[in-house]
Amino acid sequence: MDMYGPTNTALHELQNSTYVRFSLLAFSSIFFLVDPFAAIGSFLSITSGADPQRRKRMAFKAALTCFIVLTSFAIAGQFIFSLFGIKLPAFEIAGGLILLLIGIDMLEAKRSPTQESSDETIEGASKEDAGIVPLGIPMLAGPGAISSVMVLVGQAPNKWQMSAVFSAIAITAVASYGVLSGADKLRRVLGETGIRILVRIMGLLLVALAVQFFVNGLTDLGVIGRQ
Repeated sequence: MDMYGPTNTALHELQNSTYVRFSLLAFSSIFFLVDPFAAIGSFLSITSGADPQRRKRMAFKAALTCFIVLTSFAIAGQFIFSLFGIKLPAFEIAGGLILLLIGIDMLEAKRSPTQESSDETIEGASKEDAGIVPLGIPMLAGPGAISSVMVLVGQAPNKWQMSAVFSAIAITAVASYGVLSGADKLRRVLGETGIRILVRIMGLLLVALAVQFFVNGLTDLGVIGRQ
């Protein structure tokens, strides 16, 4: 008991530490890519003239669509890899490049064209209900968030880490609803400058995540030695 007690304790602490790190990675990468703060301007433009209750309904539909789309790709990720013969390292590198492009745009405090285009915003403003398209997809659940979810699932070797990915998706969807449903108040409190600062900070962290995804892919391919 005395001989194996410390070893078991150290192993348990290591597992907990790994789980916490992976959970933080999952939440930060998914939340920064969904980036509901940067969507405030487009959301207010699309829902201009709508009463508060209708605006909240559209925010709820957008968040629910984001949750369903990301969860679906998380579940189907391994099947898609197998179907097209895609290896995880290749997707890590491709996902890292997409994240890098989005992060660079966020550093300039603007939404990336891979998340939304001006045409989609204009089209959404003319729709009676734009909660699903374009607000839910692609403004929230865009290519970057989808690829990030699939990479994270590929990196999750056990059920605990899989549950961390699904929890991160759920928390991000709830947070997105909170941000969009209170978009008016947030814009007044934070102002355009405050929102831009938040977007730039998230962009900086996203660029770091993108580089890490890229390095992980090269490491898994054996191009870079494991540290």
